[in-house]
Parts: sequence; structure tokens; C-alpha cells
Amino acid sequence: MTLIAVLDYGIGNLRSAQKALEHVGADARLTADHGLIADAAGVVLPGVGAFGPCMDALGDAGLRDIAYEAASAAAEGNGRPFLGVCVGMQMLFDGSDETPDAQGLGVLPGRSTLLPDSVKRPQMQWNVVDWTTGSRLAEAQPDPCWMYFVHSFAVVASQDSDVAATCSYGRPDVAAAVERGVLWATQFHPEKSSRNGLALLDNFLNACA
Repeated sequence: MTLIAVLDYGIGNLRSAQKALEHVGADARLTADHGLIADAAGVVLPGVGAFGPCMDALGDAGLRDIAYEAASAAAEGNGRPFLGVCVGMQMLFDGSDETPDAQGLGVLPGRSTLLPDSVKRPQMQWNVVDWTTGSRLAEAQPDPCWMYFVHSFAVVASQDSDVAATCSYGRPDVAAAVERGVLWATQFHPEKSSRNGLALLDNFLNACA
């Protein structure tokens, strides 16, 4: 079985991501052990809640540097596959208007901003995800592709090429997923997205294998 390290920094429902990966056949370990993380074939950074407390918790757990290094290597295409989920996606960028003084990992350029006033916040619903052509995570996904979202802030990426999928919610181009090298991240929750979410996690696991 392929070993996947799910970074355990003690905030949010981290175990749900672990269980979903186990469901698709991964040896998923919820861990803060640097040795185990180094041995893993892939790394997952989940996130639930507010941006600032998540960044603080990642640092307090001693995982900020290892997350940055693993995600940076993945983005360069010469590291292990890395997957960020929800706030875990936002943490890969420079920062968030939710906690203006908190610095993100800065692996990808961009910032999270509040969803428009014209829609209910948070977006807590199923929504259609429009994938860009050739995204590896989108393999075998149906059209339309429904995924489950829970968020009030969304990434505005500085480079359009990093955006792998969008959804429409208050504006037509909300970043639903990003991709660079073997670094992927989703604003939606694959572990809550039934068959489509499990298929995405299976694509991630195949990349790790």
C-alpha cells in the first residue's frame, strides 16, 4: 500500500481526509512525525476553520517548514505529490484577507479574498466544478462535475496558469482547484464529495504510486 502522510496539526477534522484516503486504498497516516512524513510517497495538508489559526497551528506543530519544503518541491515537479484541501489550499498562497497579518506558505502567488456580498457566506453546498483541459485530478470526472464546498474566502491566484478548476458563486471564476507540477489543491472537500471526490483522491493516490 502507498504511504500518504496527512499532516496532523491539531485543527479541524483531519481524520476525515485520512479515512477517505484509506477508502481508496492508501496507507494514510495522520502524523506530525518528520521521519514518517519524509518516508511518505505523498503529502496531504487538510484545513478547516480560519486562515490565521490554521497557520499558527501548523507552526506550533513544527510542520510549517516541512509543509513548505514538500509543497515547493511538488510545485517544481521534482518532489512527491502534494494535496491541499480547503483552507489547506489557501495556506499554500501568500495570505488571506481573513487574517491580514498572517503569512501563508507562499508556495504559489496569490491571496484569499472574501466571497462577494451578493451571495450567502459561507458557500455551503454542492456546486459544479469546471476543470481546465488536461488537469490530472480531473481524469474520469463526469461533466457536469459536482463537488461539495464549505468556505467564505477564495483564492485569487496571481497566475492564471495555476488555476485547474473554477466554480460560479457570486462571480464566475472562483478558484475551485489549483495545480502546478505535482502540487494540487482543492477549495472543495473531496472527502465530502461522494463518488467524484473519491475518484479525485484515487487520481492523487495513483500519482503517488
